[in-house]
Amino acid sequence: MAEQEQEQPVAEEELSQQEAAGEPVSDAQGGGDAPAQELSPEQVVARLEEEVAAARDGALRAQADAQNVKRRAEQDVEKARKFALESFARELLPVVDNMERALEATAGHDEAVKPITEGVELTLKSLLDALKKFHIEAVDPQGEPFDPNLHQAMSMVENDAVEPNSVIAVMQKGYTLNGRLLRPAMVMVSKAAG
Repeated sequence: MAEQEQEQPVAEEELSQQEAAGEPVSDAQGGGDAPAQELSPEQVVARLEEEVAAARDGALRAQADAQNVKRRAEQDVEKARKFALESFARELLPVVDNMERALEATAGHDEAVKPITEGVELTLKSLLDALKKFHIEAVDPQGEPFDPNLHQAMSMVENDAVEPNSVIAVMQKGYTLNGRLLRPAMVMVSKAAG
């Protein structure tokens, strides 16, 4: 019995020395609850390659996300730049309408109003040129097929002289800004005689 008691402290000393040295402790030597498993060099390399692949994949995903965010931000800035004038342009459209109505009202009148008419014509022309410079285009669909994306039908009139669903009168021109509709053209549309 005394010999067994002496062997046990020696075994415990060996275990503590192996643990301190970082050596694996085998179960046969009386190690802890879970035996330490030693990985082969191939397993270590395989595990490290998996970690590198996962890190590379994560980096690629992060880079792709950053590029997508940058592209979306550039698109938002471009849209903001293109359509920043939208509300300002909408406010100018009634001015254009009123000038056109003034010219219609003075058409064919006496020579006394001719200088005023010419002044209004020149003012309207310079206003339309300024609008065109900023990509604000008129939609005047007289005689064209009705397009619900650009036109607003105010009424339908039976007319056999033109194709059905054609614009026969423009009550108010429409306008677009860089291809986006600012205001639809208000039109009368033909329909087949019933």
